[in-house]
Amino acid sequence: MKRENRLVRWIWWTVVVTALFLLGFSIGWFAKRSNTTTENHEASSKYLEEFLDEMQTDQIREHLRKLTRLPHLAGTEQNLKYAEQIMKEWQDFGLDSVEMVPYDILLSYPNKSQPNYISIVDSIGNEVFNTSLAEPVPQGYEDISNIVPPYSAYSPKGHPQGDLVYVNYGRTEDFFQLEREMGINVTGKIVIARYGKIFRGNKVKNAMLAGAKGVILFSDPADYWAVGVQPYPDGWNLPGGGAQRGNVLNLNGAGDPLTPGYPAKEYTYRLNPEEGVGLPKIPVHPIGFHDAIHLLKNMGGQIPPNNWKGALNVSYKTGPGFTEGFRSHKVRMNIHSNNQVTRVYNVIGKIRGALEPDRYVILGGHRDAWVFGGIDPMSGAAVVHETVRSAGKLLKKGWRPRRTVIFASWDAEEFGLLGSTEWAEDNARLLQERAVAYINADSAIEGMYTLRVDCTPSLHTLVYNLTKQIASPEEGEDGVSLYESWHKRDNWTNDRDAPRISKLGSGSDFEAYFIRLGIAAGRARYTKNKKTERYSSYPVYHSVYETFEIVEKFYDPTFRRLRAVAQVRGGLIFLLADSQVLPLDATEYADSLRKYAQSIAHLAQANAEQMQTYKVSFEPLFSAVENFTAAARDFHDRLQTLNTQDPLQVRMVNDQLMYLERAFIDPLGLPGRPFYRHVIFAPSSHNKYAGESFPGIYDALFDIENSADPEKAWREVKRQISIAAFTVHAAAVTLTPPA
Repeated sequence: MKRENRLVRWIWWTVVVTALFLLGFSIGWFAKRSNTTTENHEASSKYLEEFLDEMQTDQIREHLRKLTRLPHLAGTEQNLKYAEQIMKEWQDFGLDSVEMVPYDILLSYPNKSQPNYISIVDSIGNEVFNTSLAEPVPQGYEDISNIVPPYSAYSPKGHPQGDLVYVNYGRTEDFFQLEREMGINVTGKIVIARYGKIFRGNKVKNAMLAGAKGVILFSDPADYWAVGVQPYPDGWNLPGGGAQRGNVLNLNGAGDPLTPGYPAKEYTYRLNPEEGVGLPKIPVHPIGFHDAIHLLKNMGGQIPPNNWKGALNVSYKTGPGFTEGFRSHKVRMNIHSNNQVTRVYNVIGKIRGALEPDRYVILGGHRDAWVFGGIDPMSGAAVVHETVRSAGKLLKKGWRPRRTVIFASWDAEEFGLLGSTEWAEDNARLLQERAVAYINADSAIEGMYTLRVDCTPSLHTLVYNLTKQIASPEEGEDGVSLYESWHKRDNWTNDRDAPRISKLGSGSDFEAYFIRLGIAAGRARYTKNKKTERYSSYPVYHSVYETFEIVEKFYDPTFRRLRAVAQVRGGLIFLLADSQVLPLDATEYADSLRKYAQSIAHLAQANAEQMQTYKVSFEPLFSAVENFTAAARDFHDRLQTLNTQDPLQVRMVNDQLMYLERAFIDPLGLPGRPFYRHVIFAPSSHNKYAGESFPGIYDALFDIENSADPEKAWREVKRQISIAAFTVHAAAVTLTPPA
């Protein structure tokens, strides 16, 4: 009995001692965790400041100089050399790993022995005028070889001949106006359109649908000249002999035309070349405005509306064909370009995350250029290079981000966003599970006025907070933050008292990550004053005149603007990778959804009578937005009481924030565009560059008043409203507390 009592007492004392030990350990552990959390936050803030300060204007200038010395078209030896150089330097900067990832994709090149050109031929077939075979090369580059002449990538071969029709910008509404108001049919004709307003591939698609047999594109000074500025090299306007290269695909997010939806590896099944997705069926060619004058000056037909007239000294008559005295003359296209499967290389560098290595934050921009790429893309590539160098400096000081950071130098962006899309397809399963955000790093400057940001709504607050910590790069604004400078120049007056942030469209490498995979995305660059500078893009876009000198002499002589963009892009990556709780804001998404729902409903009200007839209501969508708003508000209220000492709780809310963008993905995709799966945002069907909100509803409403079957058309509107309402409601549920 005594032995049993001693055993009981021994067990009791063991339990007490163990309990006291565990209690003391727990108190010490959580006290340590609390101190550690505070210390980590302070260290992260300190490192952010060091990271931003490390970025140097002289370094960016040097990166841009060395990466723009030679032409480096995708698939060429020089672009591979730049990839190898970038890989080596990223390794030297101190990244944990760097690799080159190849893909074999369909590219398009001119035939060196048979150049492309446009001619005017007389009644017996003699060429009375030929367009230039190349651009005049800028001073200092006369001895450079491998400058590809202006061409439209993926144009099929062909020699169509016929009457010319001027179609303004070649927009959907321009072709409607030609047919419905002017009575002009372009079937069997060659059309000439000025660049601007919409993506060139949409112009070609519209011409094909209208029955044209060829397309000529030109840059009109009305769209590619800034007032009071001289042409390059004396200014930054496009010379008359300059022409815009570019692809004329309609991929709708498919990636490589021969392997749509799948990575273009050696083992991948490929479509036959003639079956490739998005390939144009009619020849296309770009020319400068000096050549365009010769094609337009003797045009016959109607005098168009004033808003169809550019700045050339011609009448801009529509045709078809030429005036009396030249009526027997025809236009002939001579296109000999070839499509061929070619190997391209992405460069992928990584910094392994310390605490959450399975969460990825990506900074990606392309490397390939049409010629030298002084602005597009190398101003962006130089910024990425400086971001990597600065991150390497922090690593040497002992910093390591909480999450993994991935840097990417994409290939073949100019050929349809191919390098980035192939890598997204190759890693889709991983990215859907692990990617926190994608920050795009294409051209870092397109103007000299202020910052421009396009991003998903959940990034708005982060962008505003970060830009308040960055100095304005503008002369005379010492002590002024980038936020204040941006706010002063581009206030979002119709929405809020804050700088304007735009929706993401497409036309750059974020497309597959944001619109197909549902990864939060954003982009930042320096831009022009859109109120006074009405020209499209920037004047020398995709021409031989995009040199290092045009940036150094005109766009950013001090390189402070490029440094500011580097700090914005780099700061976003840093905060997304290193913040304990992801700095994503669901309430901003709620505000945007409310605006977008009101906007699309207002658009539909243009057909209020038909809406009533077919019983179309937006109430389900408005109700879903209200549900989302309440869920977002409640979620952020709960964040205020989050136990940041509990890593499981932190991980749980971070996953809810990370997967929010994924909740807006419809696996079936948009009608006719299966690789565009984001229900809230997608490129316009009529302009790839422009982002539309609720694109399924928008496309269903487009030109609905002229529908041949109104009942069917309005049923599709109702279907798209229901899809949008379900998706928004489902996204709201992801923000609710776990069961």
